[in-house]
Amino acid sequence: MPIPRITLLGALLATAMTISAANAASFRWANDGDVGAMDPDTRQETVQLSFLSGIYEPLARRDKDLKIEPALAVKWEQTSPTVWRFHLRPGVKWQDGSPFTADDVVFSFGRILAPSSLMRAPLGSLKEIRKVDDTTIDIETVQPDPILLQELTNFQIMSKAWCEAHNATVPVQIDATKDENFAVRNAMGTGPFRLTLREPDRRTIVEKNPGWWDKPLFNVDRVEFDVIGSDATRVAGLLAGELDMIYSVPPQDMDRISKTPGLKLWQTPELRTIYLGLDVSRDELLKSDVKGKNPLKDLRVRQAFAMAIDENLIASRIMRGQAHPTWEMWGPGINGYNAALDKRPAVDIAKAKQLLADAGYPNGFRLTLDCPNDRYVNDEAICTSVVAMLARIGMKIDLNAQTKTKHFGEINPPKYNTSFYMLGWTPATYDAHNALFSLLASRSGSSRGELNDGGYSNPKIDALVDKIGTETDQAKRDAMIDESITLLQQDVATIPLHQQVIVWASKTNVQFVQMADDYFPYRYIVVK
Repeated sequence: MPIPRITLLGALLATAMTISAANAASFRWANDGDVGAMDPDTRQETVQLSFLSGIYEPLARRDKDLKIEPALAVKWEQTSPTVWRFHLRPGVKWQDGSPFTADDVVFSFGRILAPSSLMRAPLGSLKEIRKVDDTTIDIETVQPDPILLQELTNFQIMSKAWCEAHNATVPVQIDATKDENFAVRNAMGTGPFRLTLREPDRRTIVEKNPGWWDKPLFNVDRVEFDVIGSDATRVAGLLAGELDMIYSVPPQDMDRISKTPGLKLWQTPELRTIYLGLDVSRDELLKSDVKGKNPLKDLRVRQAFAMAIDENLIASRIMRGQAHPTWEMWGPGINGYNAALDKRPAVDIAKAKQLLADAGYPNGFRLTLDCPNDRYVNDEAICTSVVAMLARIGMKIDLNAQTKTKHFGEINPPKYNTSFYMLGWTPATYDAHNALFSLLASRSGSSRGELNDGGYSNPKIDALVDKIGTETDQAKRDAMIDESITLLQQDVATIPLHQQVIVWASKTNVQFVQMADDYFPYRYIVVK
């Protein structure tokens, strides 16, 4: 299905104005999976970062059209090719009434770069952050970084004093340990809402921050987020009027919801790419019956997998047309996307079988597919269909479907405890370099390649990633991105599937903004 032009279907008030307390309201919504933690540095994941953007704020944020605008910084400029100066917003207060200063910004970036942070990858170019005075900071990069400003929009600033007072100066890896610190279940930011209740895997409530520095475009005093894993129960809650909005709409219920008086569907193409990753680094797979070697290191095996998976069928049947089949790791709307290179290999079962036989596996082999069941649209159903498609070439795939918290804890660092997995990725910078640096460059032991869960490594890709990260000539940069796409496709480094269409549903008396990066910003919610 050709992807439509990205548009925002949410309607805003025509004029920015402060909504009076008399018009205040409550808003209740549900999703099938929870926010992982209240700590913004524990996971680079959209649902978590989106939720926390209502409590914490970055130096620069994205508006309803995904354009960058000032937030905790009022302006910025480059004082040299490698130094950016940010002028902080005066008079901003933390939700406990204390003043926001440059010390908080310097502290927050140090926290983001801690070894236990899963947010550090996009800051691979950062050399130093310096306080100039209480309202000014300098960020210096090792080399010119043409997308530094885009990278900063997802980094939420925390209070230095609050973190120190609660022994939360570094994040904990919630996916790797049962240990917690105070910031995992508590939050205190500068944003439009403050956390009032946190019940993991059940509900989380925020209330309006009366001391917020900005003019609110919202009229809600209270927002309740409920976790409802059952599709049927979630839809029933919306139909019964108990919920104002559901964030994850089962495709099979779209027609019913659209025809129900008082309800409406919200749809827009998403920037996220859903893909399958493969362990191509270990000498022996963790989850396979093949011992003493790793069949996924053989290009012929990876090619066979790609030829056996019928993404067009997944898009039409499983996704019911709500997906754009792809053969790139980033899609339309991301800088670097090239439609001419977005051509999936043809499905060819006979050739795939021959490739497996040539690789020494005429009868296939057994392999586990790790998959979430509450993160992406129809994620478990997609994985189930992949199992059946690979069975046609003799593969015996064991499906390990579990909640996103367990799934990410299994496949992500520091464990990388996977052989074959599903993941989705929206480049946080809306630029291909983010996916290349985070997912496809060789693991460096620090930030680069940290979420390269399959361990793919290609020196040519690494060299391109380094050049793309510093090239300021757009034509040269785009050419290098195209070169990287070609290399990745030749290697079958991953198996891209599709970009899904975001589908939400709500009562007709509520307004908000549906963004192409799947963020749901509370600061635009209006209940009539």
